[in-house]
Amino acid sequence: MTNIFTRIKDSVSSDLHNIMDQKEQKNPIAALNQYLRQSEQEKEKVRKLVERQYKLKDEFTKEYHKAQDLADKRLKQAGIAEKAEEAQMHEFAVREHEEYQVRADRMKASREEAVEQLETLEQKYEEMKHKLKDMHLRRMELMGRENVAHANHQINKVVEETSEKPFSRFAEMEQYIEGLENKVNTSYYRSTFDSKIDKLEKEMQEKAN
Repeated sequence: MTNIFTRIKDSVSSDLHNIMDQKEQKNPIAALNQYLRQSEQEKEKVRKLVERQYKLKDEFTKEYHKAQDLADKRLKQAGIAEKAEEAQMHEFAVREHEEYQVRADRMKASREEAVEQLETLEQKYEEMKHKLKDMHLRRMELMGRENVAHANHQINKVVEETSEKPFSRFAEMEQYIEGLENKVNTSYYRSTFDSKIDKLEKEMQEKAN
């Protein structure tokens, strides 16, 4: 059953990819618009990651200073307890100093790592913004070229129609006029035929007399 469902899923996925490929071939601008929308969504995700990294850096900085202040405080207190010959208090302060210092060092390292990661993220985010801006400008250029191509197509279509149709219209008019002339001539010949015959008959009688 699993194999059947997998084959069905792969088949549907393949059909969708084929449909998308056909759409891209038929309307590349629409496909580019869709790609840009997806890229803008990805850019927004990266922007949120950059903001989160800023917050993490600030949190590490805050925790580092807190731990370092406590470590320094305990170190100073250890010195006071030592001078006062308070062994138990001295031991407690030293142990606390060591723990806070370890925490401060860890937070400092984490902060430095967060800063490096933030710089890398910011660089990549800026690169992404530049590339998206270039893509938007490229889309504008392509749309301009597409508009010109459509306009030229419409112009050529109109020019072809206006260059061909007048001649066909003239031919139609000539045929119509010729038809009218034929009708007029035929009608005239028929209407004068009788009078011409009568005239010929009279001329023949006059010659006979």
